[in-house]
Amino acid sequence: MQRFTISLNDALAEKFDTLISTKGYSNRSEAVRDLIRAQIDDVSMAPSAEVWCVATVNYVYDHHDKTVVERVLSLQHEYHDLVITSLHTHLDHHDCLETVVMRGPAKAVRSFSQMLIALRGVRHGGVHVVPLAVEHRKLAHSHGHSGQHVHLKPLS
Repeated sequence: MQRFTISLNDALAEKFDTLISTKGYSNRSEAVRDLIRAQIDDVSMAPSAEVWCVATVNYVYDHHDKTVVERVLSLQHEYHDLVITSLHTHLDHHDCLETVVMRGPAKAVRSFSQMLIALRGVRHGGVHVVPLAVEHRKLAHSHGHSGQHVHLKPLS
């Protein structure tokens, strides 16, 4: 593990310590590591990069509005190659929170996420994206079957 020192003026250090406390970090190092990871992820997921990712998109909608339910489901079926699963949570008699888990090329995942959040009737949308390194490995089983096995690992 490498160590480095940074200098902050008192006002910025105080604001950073407040952020650390609010977010529940146990120390400055953990917070700095997460900030660095986030910046590296942003750069690695530039639109020109063909990076794969796993992502969740969360949004709220009124399930009594059958047109929004139909739009949401139609879009998920249209992009079935990206959608792994979805979780539907009832918040009250009208509102539902849905979480969709996706995997695929980052550009396609981001595009689909934005389309989903932008649907009429969808509220409080948010996306969390984790870039992945794709490793292809030869696979050989003892019973003679061979093929290719894919490992998807977070980049940072």
